[in-house]
Amino acid sequence: MALFNVEGWDIKTKSVVFDNKTSKSAKDKKKNKNRRNDKLTREQKLKEETEAELKETVEGVSPEEGVAEKKQEKEGKNAKSNTNNKKRKHDEGGASEQTKEVIEQPAKKQLTPLQQKMMAKLTGSRFRWINEQFYTITSDEALKLVKDQPQLFDEYHDGFRSQVQTWPENPVDVFVDQIRYRCMKAVNAPGGLPGLRESKEIVIADMGCGEAQLALEINNFFKGYNKKAKKYLKRRHKVHSFDLKKANERITVADIRKVPLPDESCTIVVFCLALMGTNFLDFIKEAYRILAPRGELWIAEIKSRFADSRGNEFVDALKLMGFFHKKTFDENKMFTRFEFFKPPAEIIEERRQKLERRQKFIEVETEKEELEKKRKKVAEGKWLLKPCIYKRR
Repeated sequence: MALFNVEGWDIKTKSVVFDNKTSKSAKDKKKNKNRRNDKLTREQKLKEETEAELKETVEGVSPEEGVAEKKQEKEGKNAKSNTNNKKRKHDEGGASEQTKEVIEQPAKKQLTPLQQKMMAKLTGSRFRWINEQFYTITSDEALKLVKDQPQLFDEYHDGFRSQVQTWPENPVDVFVDQIRYRCMKAVNAPGGLPGLRESKEIVIADMGCGEAQLALEINNFFKGYNKKAKKYLKRRHKVHSFDLKKANERITVADIRKVPLPDESCTIVVFCLALMGTNFLDFIKEAYRILAPRGELWIAEIKSRFADSRGNEFVDALKLMGFFHKKTFDENKMFTRFEFFKPPAEIIEERRQKLERRQKFIEVETEKEELEKKRKKVAEGKWLLKPCIYKRR
């Protein structure tokens, strides 16, 4: 029987006697089980309390109050939605009304390709007719024509804008680039921009400005330049824009043979494809009047207008009007640019004395007289610069 004596087990009974170690482990298990039960009890208790509070709250609100609360919430949402709608309508301004008008109008039929082609031809023909009118009448007649029919100005510039888009370069951009480049040097210094003697203000007159794109570009440039430049490098400037119609606030309506500016008040006068009237030498005389001594005259003209393609005869005519020729730029395929300047009194006197010594002063005066006689017989718009007439189609 001794062989069957096992510690913790009595053969005569079915129970097992555990040692201290085994007994301790069992106690721990029991404790853990009790803890889990306690935890479940607390969670259950908390859940029950929460449900009781919720039930109490619900029971405390009458059905009418609940409906009213929901209604108030709904009205709040609707009010917010209406506010947003009003704000959106306010931001859109008259756009909604315009849209409504468009919707109410019967849908217009779209033009067929053939109709579009015919419409383009009609528009082109209209532009060519207006263009021819401006080139073959005097400036005062052109002013009267535009005053009587203002839409002609807009139609012309719409067509002209389409023409310029096909060119490799726009002369307005070239003039703006000249301003930017020469602005880097001191005013009145060699290579710099000419300014008034005392204030050093750069005053530009754009004669026949169209939509005053030159003024817009130059104003934007100087605005940015003066923000970055040091105080002693800042530039004062002003741009006067003249044409037959006030297309925007930058433009002053005037016949460019007589503009509302005092004598010697400008430092640069620009004619960008603007010598259109048959009396365009009157424009040059006006430029001489408003330019300060050492002021510059900038001209861009279509190459096809010059009989000699380079414009030498044109340059000689402007010399007789009192200007000194600086340079001709003819690298562009579409137009030629010229730079002249108005000599100061001392240079004019020096030149006069030099010509007297060479006995040529009388010859120059005679040439001036001959030019004026020729102008009286035949307008310079018919021989000195040919009209820029587009081919009829």
